[in-house]
Amino acid sequence: MSLACSRSLFFMAFTAAALALGVSFHLEYVVGLKPCGLCLLQRGCLALLMIVYLIASVHGPRRFGSFVYWLAGVCASLGGTVTAWRQVLLQSDPQQLAGCSPTLDNMFGSMPWTCVLRRLFEGDADCAEISWTLFDLSIPEWSLLFFVAMLILGAYQLLRHVWVACLRPLSGESSHPAIAGD
Repeated sequence: MSLACSRSLFFMAFTAAALALGVSFHLEYVVGLKPCGLCLLQRGCLALLMIVYLIASVHGPRRFGSFVYWLAGVCASLGGTVTAWRQVLLQSDPQQLAGCSPTLDNMFGSMPWTCVLRRLFEGDADCAEISWTLFDLSIPEWSLLFFVAMLILGAYQLLRHVWVACLRPLSGESSHPAIAGD
């Protein structure tokens, strides 16, 4: 893939992530929905994904740099996929939830971050509440669809980079017969 194509693909992925993050802020500040802890984790993964793709589109990396950026994007997408999937599970079976949990400020002030993360994944009543739907899908389901799409895009690009690297000859000879015959 040429430099222009990789830059434009990174920029399109950045634009999609920026739009999704903008929609999440719109739903919070304009519509008035209060995000739960898992929503904030998904928003953090989305912001990380957006930053990685913005840096990649500005940087315009070559083959190895492109591989690293796609790998970072896959990691951020995987984190978002896991958190969205957990919230979808909590919404489908709200009986497994504990009662109310303290606010994030109180948790971060009194617990290590690993305990806070575990507590967020256990969920609370706010995480199971479905307060908004579009086409009969809740916000975490839309988030899950977005993260899975970004995960598929990143995994495809990673596999394509590995495939191209495997097709290159190791001896330094040209892999094109027309160039080799000149």
